[in-house]
Amino acid sequence: MTQPLLRRLIAASICLCGTAQANPAPTAPDEALIVVEGHTQQSLVSQTPEQARAQIEKTPGSVDLVSAQEWENSEARTLKDVLDYTPGVIAQPKWGEDTRLSIRGSGLSRNFHLRGVALLVDGIPLNAADGSADFQEIDPTAFSYTEVYKGANALRYGASALGGAINFVSPTGYDRPLLSGRADFGSFGFSRQQLSGGVQAGAFDAYASVSHQEHEGFRDHSGGQSQRAAMNLGWRFSPELETRLYVLGGDIDQRIPGTVTRDAALSDPERAAANNELLAYQRNIKSWRVASRTMVRLDSMSAEFGLFAVEKQLIHPIFQYLDYQYNDRGAYARTVFEQDLFGHGNRFVFGANLLDGRTDNQQFQNLAGGIQGDLLSASADRSRNLTLYLENAFDVLPQLSLITGLQYVDAQRERDDRFADANDTSGRADYDFFSPKLGVLWRATPALQVFANVSRSAEPPTFGELNFTNVALSDTRAQRASTAEVGARSRSENLEWSLAIYHARIRDEFQFIDLGGGNYSVSNADKTVHQGVEAALAWTWLQNVFAPADAMDLHLSYTFSDFYFDDDTEWSSNELPGAPRHYLRTMISYRHASGIYGGPNLEWGPQAYDVDNANTRQSKEYALVGFKLGYQGNEHWSLFVEGRNLADVNYIASTSVVAIANDSSNVYEPGTGRAVIGGIKLQW
Repeated sequence: MTQPLLRRLIAASICLCGTAQANPAPTAPDEALIVVEGHTQQSLVSQTPEQARAQIEKTPGSVDLVSAQEWENSEARTLKDVLDYTPGVIAQPKWGEDTRLSIRGSGLSRNFHLRGVALLVDGIPLNAADGSADFQEIDPTAFSYTEVYKGANALRYGASALGGAINFVSPTGYDRPLLSGRADFGSFGFSRQQLSGGVQAGAFDAYASVSHQEHEGFRDHSGGQSQRAAMNLGWRFSPELETRLYVLGGDIDQRIPGTVTRDAALSDPERAAANNELLAYQRNIKSWRVASRTMVRLDSMSAEFGLFAVEKQLIHPIFQYLDYQYNDRGAYARTVFEQDLFGHGNRFVFGANLLDGRTDNQQFQNLAGGIQGDLLSASADRSRNLTLYLENAFDVLPQLSLITGLQYVDAQRERDDRFADANDTSGRADYDFFSPKLGVLWRATPALQVFANVSRSAEPPTFGELNFTNVALSDTRAQRASTAEVGARSRSENLEWSLAIYHARIRDEFQFIDLGGGNYSVSNADKTVHQGVEAALAWTWLQNVFAPADAMDLHLSYTFSDFYFDDDTEWSSNELPGAPRHYLRTMISYRHASGIYGGPNLEWGPQAYDVDNANTRQSKEYALVGFKLGYQGNEHWSLFVEGRNLADVNYIASTSVVAIANDSSNVYEPGTGRAVIGGIKLQW
């Protein structure tokens, strides 16, 4: 399985010359302090990190940008590795590369298939048409930077997920070296190899990456392997017109150790759940994604449009043997007008997204050893989504902008039951709603922005939340949120910080309750509240103290989450389960002019959180200490070694959510024990 994919795509990774980008200050200790002279041109379609930061600073709400240089000299194999220093993002590791991901509590009760967050690659949706996603398809090291738009701030992409959107942006042939290779090895049989490169010649540029990864896993029955490939081809027809073609491929095999009791997770964390081993629980994905983007820019106007297609197969032996075939097709268009209005600066955006997806679902009996048995159910699911959105930013004063926005979503979910029995689960559900937004942005100084916004947003259910019955209807309503947010951010030479406070009142929040044995129930809560504080700091200090051109770097991210039922008839004002109330991530690093860097880091969950709506059982507080040491030799090579959970703490990494838990509830995911990983990177 591995070799055919690599043979097909290895040639695409051998490319011609480009440049390595320098990271804006403040610079993390493991960031390459290298600038290689190269092309002065850049892509018209793909923004550089600095251009993306400039767009973020025009947003009246919380948005973060994570440069690849912040994680490239690290164990960057999961979304947690990429987003762990992004406040507001809750990334809880489960097994292998799987992560329970939430932004501001979105999709908190869902413990399989991501939902509540729109994932995009180069602005094009990665989620399936119904809103669910398998982010295992993403290779973090194959992207230049990542944008995180929280809540309704994701209107820019027409996202209809309450949590917001995460956009992974590919490198181009303009900004990558001729050839780059990386090899990582570490504890629990982990190994990873990547080969990538970029070329630019005349009007043509290209970037390609291939990688192979495998691990035995910390827990029994948790090993896996993956092969991924990415390609980004561009053609510049003129200074004003460019088109790009993107290809993503993945072949991921992963065994699932499963959830266990709290006592088992803390006393014997390596042991897998017995049933998971007996039935050989797995999650295996094969996918191909092809997309195109074309942009034209004139004096005061730019327009872009794109098409994409996805073919994906999910083989998923769990309590049943699941065989799902996904076929998604979509298109989008976006136009931006920038010109004065009544003597004031004005920026108007209009966009449309169209997505049509078909899924062929078959569920078989899962026999011992993960063997496919008799067919138990079959259906054809179809999802259609039309999203129209507009946004206008009007400069009331040179430093003060008023931003108004509106989104319209029309979504359909349709199931055709193809299993011949008396229980017909066919049905159709239709959803449509408007989501307005009003924001203000004050550029107090060239380095400081202060913002505030109020918004309404809504999100239709995925097929995982739908309850089709023999009455041919779904009783699951779309969830809706009213949100207010205030905050500020600043970026200067040696200091970057952000602070945001939000309060969201949600109606009909999806409640996805694990009943055990592969069974679950879905309902709409009446009213819930999600509110919190998000703070981040990157500070370069103590420069030129111990040696010329040395520095100390501090990185800190803090998230406070207060999620609760709002006078619920059953759960009163109980806390919503599944999320830590406080989460702190920090790192201190020393950089020497010789290229040596290193320092400790801390992941701290100082308070246990509830795992059930009744608030009867909790996880466990924890503190994980790590250390990273590295050497940036020159522009051609670097190496690092990193230790995680050095005290070998037994802790709860993630949980499922139940209505009422007890001591025998199997809802806890143990965290990984002490681990060491090292890597080397070469480039020309």
